[in-house]
Amino acid sequence: MSHVIEMLNIRKEFPGIVANDDVTLQVKQGEIHAILGENGAGKSTLMSILFGLYHADKGKILVKGKEVSINSPNDANDLGIGMVHQHFQLVHNFTVTENIILGKEGRFFLDRRTASKHIKDLSERYGLNIDPDMKIEDITIGMQQRVEILKMLYRDAEILIFDEPTAVLTPQEIIDLMQIMRNLVDEGKSVILITHKLNEIKDVADRCTIIRRGKLIGVVDVKTTTQAEMASMMVGRPVNFTVDKKPAQPGRVILELYDLEVMNNKKMLGVKGINLSVKSGEIVGIAGVDGNGQTELVEAITGLRAVQGGTIVLDGNDITHASVRKRNEIGLGHIPEDRQKRGLVMESSLFNNIAIKEFYHPPFSKRGILDAGYLEQYAQDVITQFDVRSGEGIYSLAGKLSGGNQQKLIVGREVVSDPELLIAVQPTRGLDVGAIEYIHSQLVAHRDKGHAVLLISFELDEIFNLSDRIAVMYSGEIIDIVKPEETDEGAVGLMMAGVKEKDGIR
Repeated sequence: MSHVIEMLNIRKEFPGIVANDDVTLQVKQGEIHAILGENGAGKSTLMSILFGLYHADKGKILVKGKEVSINSPNDANDLGIGMVHQHFQLVHNFTVTENIILGKEGRFFLDRRTASKHIKDLSERYGLNIDPDMKIEDITIGMQQRVEILKMLYRDAEILIFDEPTAVLTPQEIIDLMQIMRNLVDEGKSVILITHKLNEIKDVADRCTIIRRGKLIGVVDVKTTTQAEMASMMVGRPVNFTVDKKPAQPGRVILELYDLEVMNNKKMLGVKGINLSVKSGEIVGIAGVDGNGQTELVEAITGLRAVQGGTIVLDGNDITHASVRKRNEIGLGHIPEDRQKRGLVMESSLFNNIAIKEFYHPPFSKRGILDAGYLEQYAQDVITQFDVRSGEGIYSLAGKLSGGNQQKLIVGREVVSDPELLIAVQPTRGLDVGAIEYIHSQLVAHRDKGHAVLLISFELDEIFNLSDRIAVMYSGEIIDIVKPEETDEGAVGLMMAGVKEKDGIR
């Protein structure tokens, strides 16, 4: 099998960091080739070089055996290389067809009808099931990703790069995407998959190139290599896949929800009369398929969405209509679902992002004047403890970090502030197994200090690994509250689909 892509001895430096240090990648025709590495290991940088977003300082690129120069995404497209970015590049008030043909409209006129028919044919051929006339704002995240795939296919891409493609998908959408990748390869395409998720690599990839801190560690045959072996190569040490935690010691009630009702964006009840308590010294996990009221619930507790009815009590204080700052002062920490929209100021430094909730009170400031020395040390401690990798330390812009390092920055900021209640929404989204192991240990340590943790995750294994109690949400309601040692993932999965215990299934 010949190589369709060869990136030989690639080196790329940024101020203060070598992102790729003599890295070689060779992708065979008709294979799914995974690239595995820690957050900030240089995976996305390598693919950005292949797609023409960056230019390598050293090394060369061969496409189908011929050396090429790729200076822009247009050059990459002309060579049959397409890329689905981690954060989609779509215009939300345009239709699917308009997004796909954007930049390829034709010189003199725009034939939407012909384009739409071609897109529909491509969609059916590869099992994408996309309506060309739908607006982007009206379709799910998973469908938006399929639009990005169709964009590549519409431009006749032969090599398709997927950068962390499952980070924002539901479990069913992930299964569907894996099948789409197989369909692409069956049609003669080649796929490069950047991911942290070892189970996905085992499920779909043929070979895997492993990078650690910018250096090539090795290339393995996926079928004959275990997840533990790949994880150890990635982080340089053995990785524990299960959380080491003692039984919970619940104390006083920290969060109490009484008959909580919250409207969703469609002006309907997204949360319907929820009653729930979270005590000090325990982790309560909320399991459910995305879109069943979890977002509305979290936004109501954190003060980002108005409450329609009911009461929220935090550490004995009624915060139903309190300001966000008041909630923070009482002891609320929040790792948000969308790290870029809710978690960080992307155009600002790590220093400012870490201080953003604390700057106005001692010891961070005195009489309205910031204590720069204290803040610098505090910020440095956070990025060191949580291994946030950046070229310029605490003065790097948050927007220049990889997605995983952005996530570690937010988790670090919230955990170090030591809140009485930590709401953790998808806390390990986009993280490698080494970082996941560390974040999980930090959440358990926060519990063991006598604090409360409310965990919202769409990863059932994460819910079962961390939770002392599991509340299952479906259609805005809590179907049941169970203990992980007294149930299993199958039973919880049924409840996530709306099957209650009284129906006789559990």
